[in-house]
Parts: sequence; structure tokens; C-alpha cells
Amino acid sequence: MKTKTRFFTGLKCRECGKAYPPDPIHVCGFCFGPLEINYDYEAIQPILTRACIESRPPTMWRYRELLPIEGEVTVGAYVGYTPLMKADRLAKQLGVREVWVKNDTVNYPTLSFKDRVVSVALSRAKEFGYDIVACASTGNLANSVAANAASAGLKSYIFIPADLEPGKVLGTLVYGTNLVGIHGTYDQVNRLCSEIGGRYKWAFVNINIRPFYAEGSKAMAYEIAEQLGWKLPDNIVVPMAGGSLITKIDKAFKEFTKLGLVSEHPTKIHGAQPEGCSPIINAVKEGTEIFRPVGKPDTIVKSLAIGNPADGYYAINTINRTGGYGENPCDQEVVEGIKMLAECEGVFAETAGGTVVSATRRLIESGKISRDESVVLCITGHGLKTKEAVDGHCGAPQTINPSLNEFEELLAQAKHA
Repeated sequence: MKTKTRFFTGLKCRECGKAYPPDPIHVCGFCFGPLEINYDYEAIQPILTRACIESRPPTMWRYRELLPIEGEVTVGAYVGYTPLMKADRLAKQLGVREVWVKNDTVNYPTLSFKDRVVSVALSRAKEFGYDIVACASTGNLANSVAANAASAGLKSYIFIPADLEPGKVLGTLVYGTNLVGIHGTYDQVNRLCSEIGGRYKWAFVNINIRPFYAEGSKAMAYEIAEQLGWKLPDNIVVPMAGGSLITKIDKAFKEFTKLGLVSEHPTKIHGAQPEGCSPIINAVKEGTEIFRPVGKPDTIVKSLAIGNPADGYYAINTINRTGGYGENPCDQEVVEGIKMLAECEGVFAETAGGTVVSATRRLIESGKISRDESVVLCITGHGLKTKEAVDGHCGAPQTINPSLNEFEELLAQAKHA
């Protein structure tokens, strides 16, 4: 008898529940709601046990049955299972009992959590028979689509705001992709991509392939639960751009509970956005489910600068339903957060990571996160991607001649500083 390899049954509308086949579509034709993947959990439960997972290679694909591809993994087979670091020095600095850092700054191959979603999206795109993949991006997704497409022999088109950080531009071009900078905001870039996607039959990972793409985010939460010893944390703080990641963290925790892999635990899920572009956080603080789009983001945190987040409504619902909250630190606090994480734990995060650290500090100081609880910080990208943010904020090297006397003078000055 043939072994079952597909454990998803199709797509369903998140609003009206209408069912669809697992095709490259993302919007309900009846109510225009977003589509998501439906799974056969009864078939998954007897197969995906703790012992089964622990016997598999340390990648995100150890949770294969909960990720929506049909055959073998063809793109990104080595993605995921990044470290979950117990951050005692950071916990002391923040004044909370226990901090864990989920460190996707070392994810393979492009040093961000986007490698997770792209691995799923491109594997599925190949199953659909596409040979051209594309995306709209604020940077990390551009890097990942370009890199993973190159490794899979796929042609790629990447669309970005023209003022993106140089590190992310270079980190995309190096893979030989077709990179197009648009004079406008990310939301304008995304609208253009929707028009392009309607005319050209390409696999746009965050448009027509979006339901499959988004599921890759769940692997971050699966890993956290397993790495905590098959337990869920008291709190988790998640950066938000389009709002998809925070909803998938929630979905993953629910799935693991449903399958009996972890005991039920009321994890409070908190969101983090920069002050200069925080439509989701503003809505949470105002106590409304409807967010007001930000027309022109004004922040150094370009990776989170999405003024009209596609999953904003669902992100707000996730935060409110789990008893979480949200914070939106200013750019100066973001830089302080980057430095705090680096100086305490040796992790150099990009601006989204600085946003998470400083948002967490605010949440602890306001009592939204209790000082006697545990908290996991989702750090989603490496600091070398946004090094401009900390230029001029880290001091300068002390220079001397090749002289022992001069070095000892330097030491003496340091002792009296």
C-alpha cells in the first residue's frame, strides 16, 4: 500500500469557510476572504509523535506532515531548527525571571526566518509546475526567494521599495535574480505585484502561493515548543509587518496541543512594531479590531514598514484572544534593543530584532508581562542586513602605535574611566 504523503485536504476561506482544492489561489471567490490550508489531523496524529519527530534530521521538515507539500522537499531541505537560547543576562537586564531567544539570525541560507516560508512556497511552486517565482519584499524575503530560487534552478523576479537598505539589496543581487526597485512604499510595490501576477503566470510567493507560503512560519513555533522540552511558554513576543507570523505562531501552538504533543497552556502572544509604522499596535492600544493603514511609514525598521498589513485584522484578534498586548518603540529604542541583545547575549539582530527587545522591555515595565514569568523573543534576521541602523551608535576603536607602553597607558586610562 502506498504511504500517504499529503496530509492537507485543500484550502478554506478564513471568513466564510468555503472549501477549495489545493490550487495556487489565495482569495475566496464568494466573499473575497483569505484562504488557508486545511489539514487531516486525524491522519496526522498517529504518525507525528514526539519520538517520530525526535528521530528526524534537525530541520523544520521534521514536522513534515504539518507543512503543505505533497512529495519530497525540493527546496530548502536544510532550513530551520535554529537555536533557542536561554538568555540569562538579557533576563537580568530586562528584570524578568526567564528569557529565551529564538535565534533565526543563523537560519539557512539567508539568515532570516523568511527561509522557512520560502522553502515551503518554492517546494509547492515546483509541484504546481512553475519555473518562474516572484515576490514583493521589504528585504529578507527578497534575499530568501533569490537564494532558494537559484539553488533550485528557478528564474526569479524580486520587487522592492527602491530605498531598501544596501545590505539587503546586495544580498539579493548576488544570487543573479531580476531585482526591480520601485519608487514607492511596500504597499505600492505589493499592489503592482498583484497586477503583474494577474497578467503573468508566475508563482508569487506572497500572492497566489500565499496560503502555502504562510504555513512555513509555523515551524518556528513547533521548534520553540520542542526545544522548551515539549512545553509552551508563558509569553512570546513576535515582530509584525504584514501580521502573518504572529497568527501562524498561534496556529502552530494550537496544532501541537490538538495533536497531544504538548499540554494545553495559556501562552500570551504579544506583538511588536516600530513607532513609525504600527497600525496593528495602534489598534490594540485603542481597543479596536479595525486598524488604520499608515500611508507613509517613517522608521529605520524597513522590514516591518508595511502600512496596510494583509493579516492585520487576524493579528489583532490573535493578540486580544490570547491575552497579549503590543508595543511600538521609537527608532532610538530600536537601536538600544539591538545593542542590548548584542551586549548581553552576543546576538547581532537586525532592526526587527531591536524592535522586539525594546517592545519586550516596555511590556515588562508596564506589567503586561509579569516579572515572574517566562518569555520567548522571536529574533528574525541578522544585524549585518541593517548595519546602517547602528552606525555611529557603537563607539569607535581605540588606536595606538605598536608599543607595549602605549597599550599599558590605554589600560590605565580604562581603569580610571
